Amino acid sequence: MSVPVGQMLAVLRHVAIQRLRGTDRYPLVLMLEPLFRCNLACGGCGKIQHPTEVLRSHLTPEQCFQAVDECGAPIVSIPGGEPLLHPQIEEIVTGIVARKRYLYLCTNAIKLEEMLPRFQPSPYLAFSVHLDGPREEHDHAVCREGIYDMAVSAIRAARRAGFRVTTNSTLFTDADPVRYRRFFDDVMALGVEGMMVSPGYSYAKAPDQEHFLPRQRSQTLFRSLLANAPRRWRFNQSPVFLEFLKGAWDLECRPWGTPTYNLFGWQRPCYLLDEGYAKTFRELMEETDWDAYGRASGNPKCQDCMVHCGYEPAAVEATFGSLRGLLGTARLMIFGPPRGQTGPTDQGSTPVAEPRRQPNGLPALPILQ
Repeated sequence: MSVPVGQMLAVLRHVAIQRLRGTDRYPLVLMLEPLFRCNLACGGCGKIQHPTEVLRSHLTPEQCFQAVDECGAPIVSIPGGEPLLHPQIEEIVTGIVARKRYLYLCTNAIKLEEMLPRFQPSPYLAFSVHLDGPREEHDHAVCREGIYDMAVSAIRAARRAGFRVTTNSTLFTDADPVRYRRFFDDVMALGVEGMMVSPGYSYAKAPDQEHFLPRQRSQTLFRSLLANAPRRWRFNQSPVFLEFLKGAWDLECRPWGTPTYNLFGWQRPCYLLDEGYAKTFRELMEETDWDAYGRASGNPKCQDCMVHCGYEPAAVEATFGSLRGLLGTARLMIFGPPRGQTGPTDQGSTPVAEPRRQPNGLPALPILQ
């Protein structure tokens, strides 16, 4: 795992305060969408399908700051759309950093290199560059050739300028573990702080509905992809979440952990599902029927979802919710996951054994026994 110590302490402090207050549901990351407009038309994205008048609109800096203050999460992620298209993005970034929130500005990097002089390096600011795999896979995912090379150039420029840089990769059904393991090596060679990975979730409005990963295929892919992962790979995610992706740790979605604020208000119930909006954060938390979402609810829209915005909060809860979870996570961080799983080879992917299951259906965890 590669997460700044200051960020880990901020999250730990936030969790401790909420527990002392007796709060069961609280945010960890604010997903702040100041606009939906983008300079790409990715096949798996449903954000740019809004009407033209919506795509031309954007939140003001004041609206962004109010959402950050109202939510109180220690981490803010600015996805999109493409945030660097916002005419006041520098002011928004400066204001959030001044509030000492850890900010991840998610970008396809088309405009990043030219805009770097407008920002100041800070331990609170990281550019999260969208890279969906090796050159061929990434350019196919974003439906335009040359974007991979542009993103790599921008990453190098940002690192030279002293900025924190992470990457964000969404994997689909055609992901080849052999190629993606090489891709992880290439990304680490760029000097990024860490990588974030997640299986693609089916946006209802996305043009391409054929390549999203169902849960079982996600687990099979990530078991193969992360088997005997080299220590040089650094992930900007909790070890528990990575084990969850492999089917080796049972988690239940916590959609309130990553609330979304955008042009329409506070989105119910999460960043991925669009089922109405609340006017205030308090209304979102108190009036949303949270029991109607997550895999345990039986909601068919949630059965295949394993995306980080729902399950990273659950991983944090698993880590800090009990001594067992804390010790288990510590062992994962120090020693890594159990070795001995067979990863893919250059001759093809070698099947990885299913994780051992307990009588209750949950995976057995040797690291915790």
